[in-house]
Amino acid sequence: MDTKILHTLEYRKILNTLLGFAQTSMGKKKAELLEPVGELEEVKRLLQQTDEAFTFDRLKGSPSFGGIVDITASVKRAEIGGTLNPHELLSIATTTHAARRLKRQIASLHEDETMESLFYISDQLSEQKELEDEIRICIDDNAEVADSASVTLAQIRRELRGGEARIREKLDSMIRSSTVSKMLQDQLITIRGDRFVIPVKAEYRSYFGGIVHDQSGSGATLFIEPESIVAMNNKLRETRIREEREIEVILQKLTAHVSEQGEWLLYDVDLLASLDFIFAKARLARELKATLPRMNDRGFLKLKKGRHPLIPIEHVVPIDVELGNDYTSIIVTGPNTGGKTVTLKTIGLLSLMAMSGLFVPAEDGSQLCVFDAIYADIGDEQSIEQSLSTFSSHMTNIIRILKNMTPKSLVLLDELGAGTDPAEGSALAISMLEHMHRTGCRMVATTHYSELKAYAYERKGVINASMEFDINTLSPTYRLLVGVPGRSNAFAIAERLGLPGYILDYARGEVKEEDQRIEHMIASLEENRLTAEQEREKAEALRQDMEKLRSRHQAELEKLEQQRDRRIEKAEDDARSIVDKARAEAEKIIADLRQLALEEGASVKEHKLIAARKQLDEAEPEKRRKTVKKAAVPKARAIGPGDEVLVYSLNQKGHVVEMAGSKDAVVQLGIMKMKVSLDDLELQQSAPAAKQPKQKPVTGMKRTRDDNVKSELDLRGTNLEEALMETDRFIDEAFLANLGQVYIIHGKGTGILRTGIQDYLRKHKHIKSYRLGNYGEGGNGVTVAELE
Repeated sequence: MDTKILHTLEYRKILNTLLGFAQTSMGKKKAELLEPVGELEEVKRLLQQTDEAFTFDRLKGSPSFGGIVDITASVKRAEIGGTLNPHELLSIATTTHAARRLKRQIASLHEDETMESLFYISDQLSEQKELEDEIRICIDDNAEVADSASVTLAQIRRELRGGEARIREKLDSMIRSSTVSKMLQDQLITIRGDRFVIPVKAEYRSYFGGIVHDQSGSGATLFIEPESIVAMNNKLRETRIREEREIEVILQKLTAHVSEQGEWLLYDVDLLASLDFIFAKARLARELKATLPRMNDRGFLKLKKGRHPLIPIEHVVPIDVELGNDYTSIIVTGPNTGGKTVTLKTIGLLSLMAMSGLFVPAEDGSQLCVFDAIYADIGDEQSIEQSLSTFSSHMTNIIRILKNMTPKSLVLLDELGAGTDPAEGSALAISMLEHMHRTGCRMVATTHYSELKAYAYERKGVINASMEFDINTLSPTYRLLVGVPGRSNAFAIAERLGLPGYILDYARGEVKEEDQRIEHMIASLEENRLTAEQEREKAEALRQDMEKLRSRHQAELEKLEQQRDRRIEKAEDDARSIVDKARAEAEKIIADLRQLALEEGASVKEHKLIAARKQLDEAEPEKRRKTVKKAAVPKARAIGPGDEVLVYSLNQKGHVVEMAGSKDAVVQLGIMKMKVSLDDLELQQSAPAAKQPKQKPVTGMKRTRDDNVKSELDLRGTNLEEALMETDRFIDEAFLANLGQVYIIHGKGTGILRTGIQDYLRKHKHIKSYRLGNYGEGGNGVTVAELE
């Protein structure tokens, strides 16, 4: 990318801001060298890294890069045989420790939130725990070689401390002597050149002998090493030399270890720089309240509420602009200081930021394109040194743009054709715009020429735009209006500022009729736009109110339904509780009756107890289903006698005995008959037509609805012949009454009666099936027969 373009669009100012968010010198270097990329896949990769770092920052906060320093120079010096000092070795240890900590942090979050790019980079960081531990053993936090570095060093330092203690003890006893103390300037022990000395007055020099190491500025005090401790100081000096040699050996050993891992350490530094740079981009995105743009390489650009990143967010006016679908060129008109140049720079700078892997200050859903180059001619490029006028400078830039641009380029032109004769300037401007438009590049140009407004109106793929101007306040609103050409507003501004009316009238008369029509047309368009925008805002406000009202009503409806369900459920629970209580009492009474019958020899018919219990069970209300509604099931035909039906309200199956009018039917449910509305019935199985009882006009038998046909027959106490006759009569009556099921009570006894009746039922034409009674129906003492 041309560095002049980067300067024109103030790209370097963004990089300077980015530098402030990098925590290491290596990260700052990467930020300083950042440039836009022209490959779509590479741009997507860079944006993905920024997005993952932004997510990390949002979930865990920005990671710390404390302790990480640029150890490149130290590692390279170790590789060529130099010996590293303790400070350099300590920096290597802190850097490897911080790298390992950062690697763990990213790996931990990667388990919960996929971060492929960051994990891939951090996972390559080498584990230098052994090197770090070795350095930590030998170098303390103050960058001093510790006694623990080697056994020899520890022994030497014990000797040093012992020798120093003996010398101090010797000198201390000397300066406390009354004879010597009067010869001293001060009663203290000091060091000159690693040797212990005492301050002696000059006139007592001969008394001490020994070696003079220094003297005060006035010459009145001499720092003398007494002859009695010269040998002790010499021995101490020899011990210090041994210490220095041992330290050198230790440092060389550590340096050799660093050299062995040099390639990995240098690679780690580069990885850490990349991570710091990526997180700096994420922190910049958070600072600018920027979002991740969608990228393409088909020349499409769509900014939603795009903001110039160098203008404070509380002052900037966002712009909405789309380029590359219905139109590839935009001609922006409007008054000076209206924001045209800022609009150009916003489009160009946000494109550069996205191509550099940076988030852009715009709303979610914004799209930007990866251009092969961005060209801009913005601002007054007049140069006195080059003896170029404003027009000449602009033309020089435009000629260079025309020579280098491609269909995949973005061209930004400010005040096209300005600085020369208006007629020639507008003609040149139209000609250049036409050439660029035919080339197929994406272009945004600003101008004051009315001819360019007409050109944009007539040319397919080119659209007018303008910067809104409030004529009432004589100030721009800085809003970009795409599709509406701008007005100069010169007469209106002059009139508001107090220019005499006769001058304005004369000026209006000098304007060509075509230009006046154009201005009136633009004024009409702007008026219609404002009206439409106001209507849209009202409609949007109304829509939001209706949405809130609908949500409130929905919530109230759900609340009412919940209350209704709770009340019905409570009523059902109360009813069930009452029935349970009644059942318990009934069971107690039945148990008492049985006990009484056993005690007194009385006969209580079991089948009557069974029937009473069954009626009590059926009285219990079933729990209502809250959300299930009866489905509208189409019926094959009308329900009639003999049909098997489902009673919705009871969830029980039964047989229709007879019709009770046009809307009700009498249904047999077990031993119970009840009148049920047809709307509460669903046909399960039609009565077979072939097996319907045929009515013969010759029969003399006639039954009335008032006949009380029972569903049970008690045969206990009769012989087999009488029982079969009663059974035959009973089955005929039950069949004519359309009963679906009957109970024949024969008792348990010897089983003769039960066997004879079941043999008879097996051969009877009206009996579909039969079985012994279940528990609660009488067991082996009852046969339950189902009629055809």
